[in-house]
Amino acid sequence: MSGKDPAVIVNFKVYSEIEGEKALRLAEICDSIAQETGANIVVCPPMVELSYVADSVDIPVYSQNVDPRKPGSGTGFTTPSLVKSAGASGTLINHSEHKQPAEDVGACVQMCKDLGLATCVCADTIEVAKDLARFSPYYIAVEPPELIGGDISVTTANPGIVSGTVEAVKSVDRDIKVLCGAGVKNGNDVKTAVDLGAEGVLLASGVTKAANPDAVIRDLIKYI
Repeated sequence: MSGKDPAVIVNFKVYSEIEGEKALRLAEICDSIAQETGANIVVCPPMVELSYVADSVDIPVYSQNVDPRKPGSGTGFTTPSLVKSAGASGTLINHSEHKQPAEDVGACVQMCKDLGLATCVCADTIEVAKDLARFSPYYIAVEPPELIGGDISVTTANPGIVSGTVEAVKSVDRDIKVLCGAGVKNGNDVKTAVDLGAEGVLLASGVTKAANPDAVIRDLIKYI
């Protein structure tokens, strides 16, 4: 569904650096490197560029969010059906910047499964990750919110949360792939994450705000 491990999921967020056509340019860089190296790189462009990017690259494209709503009256919401019809192959759910109640997370995961969409559910603690594992998403990504966007990787600041999340999630459902995020900036961070048991990383500013994203992405995947 989402390629081989480890996975590198690049969340574009809504930084000014990826507004307009710049989102596609970054996605094309990720696509080119993935095709060249065989690395599993997934991109999450801004919602307004989702269809445009998904139609233009061959790597997996995920939505940044989805709401547990069916097609119909729901102004401003993003349904799983819309994400699917836009050409995306999956979605983030419950990012720390766009949190949802646990039961809504579960509804989103099931609706996406019914449509064949991969799901990457975010959690900010080991306990939350274990709780959300009952919904059996494809990925669970643990991201301590205090480290998101910072210069210190979770693998350095709190390696125990990575290995602990792997253990906790796998105790509920061994098929869930565990990712880690927050402060991930380079290949050493990715290698450490994998050594701690993670099956990939979720990151954003380290790539989206980089002066030379091509070089940064190549560094991220150099040990995988």
